[in-house]
Amino acid sequence: MASPVKPAVSVRGLHKAFGARTVLDGIDLEVEPGEFVALLGRSGCGKSTLLRILAGLDREVGGEVEVPGTVSIAFQQPRLLPWRKVWRNISLGLHKPDGRAVALKALEEVRLTDHADAWPLTLSGGEAQRVSLARALVREPDLLLLDEPFGALDALTRLAMHHLVEDLWTRHKPAVLLVTHDVDEALLLADRILVLDEGRVVATHHVGLPRPRRRASVVEQRTRVLADLGVDVEEAA
Repeated sequence: MASPVKPAVSVRGLHKAFGARTVLDGIDLEVEPGEFVALLGRSGCGKSTLLRILAGLDREVGGEVEVPGTVSIAFQQPRLLPWRKVWRNISLGLHKPDGRAVALKALEEVRLTDHADAWPLTLSGGEAQRVSLARALVREPDLLLLDEPFGALDALTRLAMHHLVEDLWTRHKPAVLLVTHDVDEALLLADRILVLDEGRVVATHHVGLPRPRRRASVVEQRTRVLADLGVDVEEAA
């Protein structure tokens, strides 16, 4: 009899405090293999702290955290090493004899093959973020953590990145946990949306719409998510 598949993320009673300030207050969370989950909430609600914990960057926590597979993370800032060419940034730490070939394949997936020998400082913001995604995916993670990776991009580049991330996720099928402030972004990309407030999950939305999605198809759910974030659409209008 086959053993049950473990969740990509399993968190029970997660608690994190900085001094007297509680940032995460009894979080329970499971993310299934291949599931795309978005975290929404106001600044300071604990979204990025949760991602850092799942990435293993902060281990001083209370509760249970289990992430059994490999993990990669992409931040809002690409964090490329300026003294290494693009392909070397991607292959950094891979310890494979064919590092350049592996990097070139990853660059082909993010449509930047001709930038392999470029220096990071010559890239646009969108190009640098695509390199950051290639660097994360080349490690073939079971869990991909995205910490507001499109926040610094202009509107048109963001749209292009949404399509790229959805395409890469469809092909590789890692579990994804996306931190974002953008409700439309969450609705267009995620299977499930969690709303955080004061360190707790206060609402869950299952999107359940076929892909690819258009903004017109998520209008009704957008209103409900905004309400859970404390935004009255009629008043805002």
